Amino acid sequence: MTTLRAMILLLLFMVATTECKKCAFKAIFNFGDSNTDTGGFWAAFPAQTPPYGMTYFNKPVGRATDGRVVVDFLAQALDLPFLSPYLQSIGSDYKHGANFATLASTVRLPQTSLFVTGVSPFSLEIQLRQMKEFKVKVDELPRKGKTSLPSPNIFGKSLYTFYIGQNDFTGNLARLGISGVKEFLPQVVSQIASTIKEIYVLGGRTFWVLNLAPIGCYPAFLVQLPHNTSDIDQFGCLISYNNAVVDYNNMLKAALAKTRKELVDANVVYVDTHTVLLELFQHPASNGLRYGTKACCGYGGGLYNYNQQVFCGNTKQVNGTTVTAKACKDPQNYVSWDGIHATDAANKLTAYAILNGSYFDPPFPLHKYCDIQPIG
Repeated sequence: MTTLRAMILLLLFMVATTECKKCAFKAIFNFGDSNTDTGGFWAAFPAQTPPYGMTYFNKPVGRATDGRVVVDFLAQALDLPFLSPYLQSIGSDYKHGANFATLASTVRLPQTSLFVTGVSPFSLEIQLRQMKEFKVKVDELPRKGKTSLPSPNIFGKSLYTFYIGQNDFTGNLARLGISGVKEFLPQVVSQIASTIKEIYVLGGRTFWVLNLAPIGCYPAFLVQLPHNTSDIDQFGCLISYNNAVVDYNNMLKAALAKTRKELVDANVVYVDTHTVLLELFQHPASNGLRYGTKACCGYGGGLYNYNQQVFCGNTKQVNGTTVTAKACKDPQNYVSWDGIHATDAANKLTAYAILNGSYFDPPFPLHKYCDIQPIG
């Protein structure tokens, strides 16, 4: 049994023996990209199609996976509802937080248009502005009758989560190379740190920052990024690119440590999801899965089942033949959903690992704040 599996079983035991239901966190406010987007991008640019959402929701619901994203599982474990996207005008309920994440978001301000390169206009700076405007509205609007807004005192009782930076890292990686991308990574970690400080001024006191995933194991990057066969490790992942991710994560960790010293009464926590996902990619079978570096939804079969000309759910002409990138029938056996994003199953295992508490730096006693609820 791997360490990850053992910790998950321990967490399940703790959940099963919990009797009361309480949590100090009354809301979650999330900032991020497609890894935690719960419908923001598709609320702004409606177009998502099947097979997205097939596993849990049975239809597309704005998540870049077959089911739920990590923040969905975290909300469920803290006995909170799924987060409504800030950009969703119909059916949203913000009494327990809001999700500012959108697919293709970057930390840095984009230097191009969505319609040119596909980069979201909702960078971290814009998400922060949305958060500030949200607080202004909560503070100003009267509380009369039924409302979808939280109490004005919610901001000091909330968990603030960040899972962003992957698009800054990968967006120009093929063109600039590792050395070229590394030049602006200090700006990325600096922006994340400054965003935490600004939310602290708004009343935030508990921050979880999830680090960058091992992108060298993702099918899309294994296909797209230039490399030699000598750059592939025994698990089928790209060595040089994963090493560069580790360098970035160390930089992020150091920046958060400095921020922690400046905000002495705040919890600024580095969450090492990189280690969790690396374990899943390297040892899928040991964690109840079957396929690590092969996408569930894609076209081409083979080692990766990924073709950059025809993305998951799309139909296009490839070499004169009309082809469709279809989903597998068993996404619960895959780490990768569409070559870039994790499956519902992998996201669930990642959430279990986070909730166990072993991937926090510094240690964060979540069990003292909340009784963890079962996640289905």
